[in-house]
Amino acid sequence: MDRIKPRISVYNGMPARDLGSEGWHKPWSGGNGGNCLEAMKLADGRIAVRQSTDPDGPALIYTTDEMTAFIEGAKAGKADFLLS
Repeated sequence: MDRIKPRISVYNGMPARDLGSEGWHKPWSGGNGGNCLEAMKLADGRIAVRQSTDPDGPALIYTTDEMTAFIEGAKAGKADFLLS
């Protein structure tokens, strides 16, 4: 994943368009008709995520520790209750 150095202040919930259109990647894609999460690694190591169908919508910004905790928790089934 490329590291993008934004020219602006980066904050949680900012418009994803302010981070530019280059550097966004779909880490995975399922059979959901293209409704995917896109992620971008920022120059300071944080990770921005956005909804692929709304590239101008909000970008959520996470530290690598936060993203690691989320992914490990999801793999361990800690979010399965959200699906039932």
